[in-house]
Amino acid sequence: MPDLHPTWELMIRRLERRAPLADRDRRALLGLPHNVRRLAPGGHVVRDGDSPEYCALLLSGFAYRYKLTGEGGRQIISLHMAGEWVDLQHMFLGIADTSVQTLTEAEIAFIPRAAIEALVLSNTAVARALWIDTLIDSSIFREWVVNVGRRDSRARVAHILCEFSLRLEAAGLAKDHVYELPMTQEQLADAVGLTSVHVNRVLKQLGEEGLIDRDRRTIRIVDWKRMRDAGDFNERYLHHDAEPLRVG
Repeated sequence: MPDLHPTWELMIRRLERRAPLADRDRRALLGLPHNVRRLAPGGHVVRDGDSPEYCALLLSGFAYRYKLTGEGGRQIISLHMAGEWVDLQHMFLGIADTSVQTLTEAEIAFIPRAAIEALVLSNTAVARALWIDTLIDSSIFREWVVNVGRRDSRARVAHILCEFSLRLEAAGLAKDHVYELPMTQEQLADAVGLTSVHVNRVLKQLGEEGLIDRDRRTIRIVDWKRMRDAGDFNERYLHHDAEPLRVG
């Protein structure tokens, strides 16, 4: 078995929160063939319209998924961090319908889609864990749609800052609601459907209300309860507390 990046273990723990995995299931995942590449900030993991032969596991850094309008406007539709798969849908969908780009310098493991397909078709435990993982990604997508479509600007920004805090803590990248914001204000604006000027204004407002402290990109949520209320935030859609699904 090749030398493994520590984040593979993080990925295994993430999947074990979705469904129980036996030792043979873990070995099968860790034995997947892969090629690791390091991408600079702004590097593309996949582009809309590509026919990818690989699925990508983010080993370090951050990446985001986006769509472009016909006029070139960008909408960021998801954020991904170390230990997460960014495009498992390409295991069975041959054409990419979104683009994935790195936010920071990142290491990516590219795994042949045929190898993942063969694994999930032969191993029901791994298939179940990966399926649940993609369903939770879909749950987050749905919440982002509601956030952009129905919440006001203050709630949109507060909501996404709450989400980042919990997801980063679950990945071991933050603690006590203090974290490094992985996005610029322009990128944050593209995630919440606002201008960067408007986002800056909302961040200042949240600070003046005593909900957050900011030091450059470092965010500290001062009052979690009030921040949750400001963002209309209910973490249920993240499914962090869900018991692993047991079948049989």
